[in-house]
Amino acid sequence: MSNQQQKIALVTGGNGGIGSAICEELTNNGMQVVAGYFAPEEKTAKAWQIEMNQKGFNIHLVGGDVTSYESAGEMVAQTEREIGAIDVLVNCAGITQDMMLKQMTEVQWNAVISTNLDSIFNMTQQVINGMLDRGYGRIINISSVNGQKGQFGQANYSAAKAGLHGFTMSLAQETALKGITVNTVSPGYIATEMTKAIAPEILESITQSIPMQRMGEPFDIAQTVSWLADPKSSYITGANIPVNGGLFMSA
Repeated sequence: MSNQQQKIALVTGGNGGIGSAICEELTNNGMQVVAGYFAPEEKTAKAWQIEMNQKGFNIHLVGGDVTSYESAGEMVAQTEREIGAIDVLVNCAGITQDMMLKQMTEVQWNAVISTNLDSIFNMTQQVINGMLDRGYGRIINISSVNGQKGQFGQANYSAAKAGLHGFTMSLAQETALKGITVNTVSPGYIATEMTKAIAPEILESITQSIPMQRMGEPFDIAQTVSWLADPKSSYITGANIPVNGGLFMSA
């Protein structure tokens, strides 16, 4: 296990709606958290960091582009130089560009696959050898209920999120004897700025389709991630944890 007393967690997309809640919860649980953000949005990220500090959360920042292997490597290297070796990696960065397949452009397909799936390789491959050498690690990939059931107009997003769990299961087998766990969390519809932008009548229809009759909160995802990131959660690997209010159930 890592010799560090305080675990270090890197959360990509850390300044987003779900990412922010994850950063807060991991900090509450005693981890030193680094939030990854898209480099061109540095001004927004620094304003977010100030807001977090005012709330009592000392969260570090690292900018980059998770769709670039080289940039992902620099994000990891900067974190290790300035903070220390990464014990926990939460792959949370993601985008949507919805369109029916018959109208979807190659640009829309590639953008979503690159950000939501290629990024998982780009980030995880940069930390896995260090985790193997230290004999400890937690990798948590944020997927989606739509990666499990599909969604109209989201062939790109659903494909990426489904592929993400395939990655989880394979890497979990490769690292199971080395003190590393690899798991997926699949949120349903969560109340973030993204979902708040949905037309009210569509949002109501979505809510009515959820057995709990409500949207989830970012904290619902964050506390699940925190549970998987805990050193005591050492016998859970290769799992896909649904957090969707009963929207999709499987055996």
